[in-house]
Amino acid sequence: MTKERGNPSELFNSVQYGFSQAVAASGARVVSVSGQVAWSADQVLVGGGDLHAETTKALENLRVALRSVRAELDDVISLRIYIVDYKVEESESISRALKAFFPEGKEPTATWVGVSCLANPDFRIEIEAMAVVADPETQF
Repeated sequence: MTKERGNPSELFNSVQYGFSQAVAASGARVVSVSGQVAWSADQVLVGGGDLHAETTKALENLRVALRSVRAELDDVISLRIYIVDYKVEESESISRALKAFFPEGKEPTATWVGVSCLANPDFRIEIEAMAVVADPETQF
């Protein structure tokens, strides 16, 4: 499987925020992961009120969901991030978490969407993902 990241100089430097402008991938399986939030397995909010802590827990949950279908964060090509009442000054909290989980050269694409609410009024952030996995032998 191959992944090619496009970060042309004609566009702003998105890598500094933890994501790429474009990712092309080829592989045998496409994995779609439902939006992950900062809930523990027993539905306790982790880091409530701290956007960086909630983002970190949501990304940890994303990693767990991916591994349940034999995929890894390295396989992620695209994220959609929903942020309640998003303010630009909060971007550093999210970017810092993205860079910790997707190091330089591994950044997926990302779309950040400010929303008025999520499924639970305590959630501040929800992150969904698409991954491409090289796995030609797997049959479902």
